[in-house]
Amino acid sequence: MKTIYTFILLALALNANSLLAQPCQNGRYASEVFPNHTLTSNVTYGANTTFSGANNSLKLDFYEPTGDTELNRPLIIWVHGGSFLGGSKTDPDMTSLSQRFARKGYACASIDYRLGFFPIDSANAVKAVVRAVQDLKAAIRFFYKDKQTTDTYRIDTNQIFIGGSSAGAITALHVAYLNDECEISDYLTPATINQLGGLEGSSGNAGFSTAVKGVINLCGALARYSWLEPGDVPLVSLHGTSDGTVKYNRGIVNPGTALMYLDGSRMLHERACAINVSSDFYTFPGAGHCPYIGNNAYMDTTERFVRDFLVTQLGCNETPLQLANQPLQPAILYPSTYCDGSPANEVCIAQVDEINGMESVSMYPNPAHDKVVLSSTELKITSCTIFDILGREVFKSTINESMAELTLSHLDAGNYLMMIALSNGKIGTKPLVIR
Repeated sequence: MKTIYTFILLALALNANSLLAQPCQNGRYASEVFPNHTLTSNVTYGANTTFSGANNSLKLDFYEPTGDTELNRPLIIWVHGGSFLGGSKTDPDMTSLSQRFARKGYACASIDYRLGFFPIDSANAVKAVVRAVQDLKAAIRFFYKDKQTTDTYRIDTNQIFIGGSSAGAITALHVAYLNDECEISDYLTPATINQLGGLEGSSGNAGFSTAVKGVINLCGALARYSWLEPGDVPLVSLHGTSDGTVKYNRGIVNPGTALMYLDGSRMLHERACAINVSSDFYTFPGAGHCPYIGNNAYMDTTERFVRDFLVTQLGCNETPLQLANQPLQPAILYPSTYCDGSPANEVCIAQVDEINGMESVSMYPNPAHDKVVLSSTELKITSCTIFDILGREVFKSTINESMAELTLSHLDAGNYLMMIALSNGKIGTKPLVIR
C-alpha cells in the first residue's frame, strides 16, 4: 500500500511540474501577471578591450518578476542603440521594454557593449559591429554557463531571444544570421577578422552555446539580406517608412555620416518570405527612426506586436493584440550569393500574395515567355509596373480593366517584380519570372 501511495504522490508531483512548465499558464508571458519587477544592476558578464586598446568590463542589468518562483524562464537580451558610438543599457527604450516584459513573466537582460570607432568610416564601422556581436555572444554564453553551474537566474536556455533598437537590432541580427567569416570578406580581410578575435570573440564564457530562439528587430538591418538563410531562427521586425538613419528598405545607413548600404526590415521580411523563415513584420507608415522612443502610443504597439511574436514562439494559444499591417514599398532582392558562390536571390512566390493583399489578382503563365495575362475577380486593375532585380523600372502600362494581356518580349530572361494598382487604391506586388 505504501508503494501505491508513493506512486500516486510521484505522479501528482510530475503532473504539477508539467502544468507549471506549460507556457502562458494563467496568462503568463501574454499579459502583465506580475505587478512589479526586480532589478539587479551592473552584473559583470565579460570583459574585452575597446577599439583604442583600453580594458573594458562588460555589464548588464537583469530584470525579473518580483516574487517569481518559476525555475525555467524565457530570457530576452536587449541591446541598446546609439550608432555604435553612444547609448547605454539604461536607455529609456531598453528600460521600458525590460520592465514591461518582466511584468509578463520574462527574465530580461539589458546589456552594455564596447562602443566607439575611429576614423568614422565603413571599415571601422564594420569592426564596431563585430565587437558588439562578440559582446552579445558573450552575454548569451553567460546565461548558458549560469544554467549549467549556479542557476542563479533560472533561465530556460531553449527560450533565449535577442533583440534591440537601431544599432542594438543590427547587432542582434548579425549574431543570428552572420555565421561565416567569408560573408564579411568584402569589408574586412581575414587577418583583420582574426586580429579582432573572429566572430565569436573573447569577451567571456568561452565554450558555452550562443544558440537563440529568435530575434527582435526594432529599426535594424543586415549588411546583406542573403545572410538570412533557410533554416535560420525566426524574427519579428518593426520599422518606420521614413527612417532616415537605418532605411526601411535598402539604403545607406547614415547616423550623421554616410557609412554603407544596409538591407532594412522590409528587405529582410521579403527575404524571409522567400526562404520560408518565419517573419512577423509591422510597418509604421511615415514614421522616422525608432518612433517608440519617447512616444507611448508607438511603444504600446511595439510591445503588443513583440508580445504576439513571443507567445507564438513559446507555443501559446493566445489572441493577437496587434495585427500585422501591409508592408509598404516593393522590396527588390538584388543579385547576391552565398559564400560557396551559389545564388541567394530567391523570389518569394508562395506567400507574397498574402503579404501584399493581391489574392484576387491572377497572373499567368508564370514563369512566362513573351506574354503574361493579369486577371482580377473583384476590382479593375488600373496599372502595372515591372522592376528588374536591381530595382530599375523596365515596363509600365495603364490598364483600367479587369483583365489584360501584356507583351513582354523585350524583357530578358530573369527574375522581376510586378507592382499592381487596383481601382480601390490598393497597391501590391507579385514576382514574375521570364524564361
